[in-house]
Amino acid sequence: MNKKCCRFYGGLIASQEKWLNKMAEKGYRLIRTGKLLYEFEECTPGQVQYCVEFIGQKSKESAADYARFLEDCGYRVFFKNINLNLSVGKAVVRPWADKGGRIATNSTTFNRELLIVEKENDGKPFRLHTTYEDKQDYCKNMRKPWLFLFIVSAVLGIAMRRLVWGVFAVISLIALIVFQLELRKLKRKADIKEM
Repeated sequence: MNKKCCRFYGGLIASQEKWLNKMAEKGYRLIRTGKLLYEFEECTPGQVQYCVEFIGQKSKESAADYARFLEDCGYRVFFKNINLNLSVGKAVVRPWADKGGRIATNSTTFNRELLIVEKENDGKPFRLHTTYEDKQDYCKNMRKPWLFLFIVSAVLGIAMRRLVWGVFAVISLIALIVFQLELRKLKRKADIKEM
């Protein structure tokens, strides 16, 4: 029997990953995703594990190559939206993204910013990024959209003298600080390991 759930996590990637793993512990395996929809089939409780990764900076080709690489490693992958864009024919400019991913449309990576990766549970923690360098690169990619939002919000807040832009700037700054602290922690751990 299939189970359908409607959820929206937006940019709360860790919360989405935690929820998917709780569903797997209860005996539900992901079979399909939509804008708000997650569809599961029954499986052995704890049979699979999930990891959710932000890939919004990648081009369509790069994202597809990465998904194929993960599938070749034996994982199942699902693309998922990070925003709740219910319109058709959208285009988004992502100046912080890699070349080829800076303009996202319905035919490229628009509404395909997240990758949900499933693996059979072997009792080991499931992480896609295992080296400190890889973790730092991923953290930098997660930080880029917040830096862009902070700069735009701060400039608009000063230019238009609107409180709402100041609030967006503060929220973005908090996210930037969180990612910067994580980068500093990863760098310290990498330096200690080298010694």
